[in-house]
Amino acid sequence: MSLPIAVAQGKEISVLPKLLNRHGLVTGATGTGKTVTLQVIAEQLSRAGIPVFAADVKGDLAGIAAAGRISEKFQKRLDQLGITEHAFSANSVLLWDVFGQKGHPVRTTISEMGPLLLARLLNLNDTQAGVLQIVFSYADDQGMLLLDLKDLRAMLGHVADQRKELTTEYGNVSPASIGAIQRALLTLEEQGGDQFFGEPAFELGDLLQTDTNGNGVVSVLHAEQLVRAPKVYATFLLWMLSELFENLPEVGDVDKPKLVFFFDEAHLLFEDAPDALLDKIEQVVRLIRSKGVGVFFVTQHPLDIPEKVLSQLGNRVQHALRAFTPNEQKKLKAAADTFRENPGLDLEKAIPELSIGEAIISFLDEKGAPVPAERAFIRPPASRIGPIEANERLAILQGSVVAGVYEKTVDRESAYEMLKAKADHAASSPPAEEARKARTTASRQPDDVMTSVMKSAARAAASQAGRSLIRGLLGGLLGGKRR
Repeated sequence: MSLPIAVAQGKEISVLPKLLNRHGLVTGATGTGKTVTLQVIAEQLSRAGIPVFAADVKGDLAGIAAAGRISEKFQKRLDQLGITEHAFSANSVLLWDVFGQKGHPVRTTISEMGPLLLARLLNLNDTQAGVLQIVFSYADDQGMLLLDLKDLRAMLGHVADQRKELTTEYGNVSPASIGAIQRALLTLEEQGGDQFFGEPAFELGDLLQTDTNGNGVVSVLHAEQLVRAPKVYATFLLWMLSELFENLPEVGDVDKPKLVFFFDEAHLLFEDAPDALLDKIEQVVRLIRSKGVGVFFVTQHPLDIPEKVLSQLGNRVQHALRAFTPNEQKKLKAAADTFRENPGLDLEKAIPELSIGEAIISFLDEKGAPVPAERAFIRPPASRIGPIEANERLAILQGSVVAGVYEKTVDRESAYEMLKAKADHAASSPPAEEARKARTTASRQPDDVMTSVMKSAARAAASQAGRSLIRGLLGGLLGGKRR
């Protein structure tokens, strides 16, 4: 059995590794210590042999890759906690960046993202989302891979041209909806979202590594630029969660999780999300524990998380909240009510009084029940608080086990090339000959193309079954079917 993981010092509070897949929540006002708490938990998990993924939205979490250093402020905290010896150490880290500037590039394909999450990413209404599903279904039936945005644009144009012929089998496709989707793609491109789509696609197995000492590797996603497009950021992390669920095998309750996933700025995931998507997110959180994955949401207030999701988060760390207005006092009471009561601690009074690095903490006990809330100081990290230097980042990237794997893009034959070739051939063939071919040639694609499609899908999933329109857990939970 894995040893408890210490999170607080002075009044020592630990969390049991086997209960980390019951998920968690770290909350508190800006500047109260949430990022350092995330860092401390992550490095303790790493030492326990548990890989970690965390988004670095301010640029300072990358310090977990370097050994900490003493400062006057740090020494004052050690003295306050009565710590006479404190060892500094670095952690094994993989650096990622959707834009490929401060980490290894992270990409997926349009096909793997699927119509449900892509509709969310593009902020489509129900009618437009329905047309997008038709486009995906038709592409599948024609054996055409959608790898990047130019593939999707080409397929949208092709479906628009063929909309009258497709209406009977697939449903109505309006030019207005096609135009709206194309405009949304332009907006996404302006936000840099086009860099997220393409190949080589990200292998989720790269998140599940341990180093030569048996420590879990900490994957840090540089998200300073990404979080400026909140919907892109939230959809990207939600895609990662759904892919983890679909691709990892069932393991049940394990001695320690295969991965702990920190979702910083978690409120962005739920803002303006339709009820149907909120239901699917709740199901992701509830079911992914069976795959050995724990999820920690990091945000300012517990009320940022919908009740159905909040009820799944058994491990809680609450930093200070300010309560000057009646509305803030109401939210303070709601935050206090999320904890199991401690008769010796007035939570409504204690939460506003917490100093930086101090928190109200309640983890699950061996039976899976929350223990009474305690007030304690988060232990000091062994790694550096704050960002790393450019030369340190470069050295980490060059020495990475995935160095060079994702940096060079691959543009193999997919929908864009296939449709272009088809159009070029039609333009160069006599009309009579084209008519004869249309009468005698089956609509299916050649076997070598279909083989390529199958290999691409198999790269991201153990089986092709169910990946045509129902990609990822979210699509599957929605109950979609091929038309």
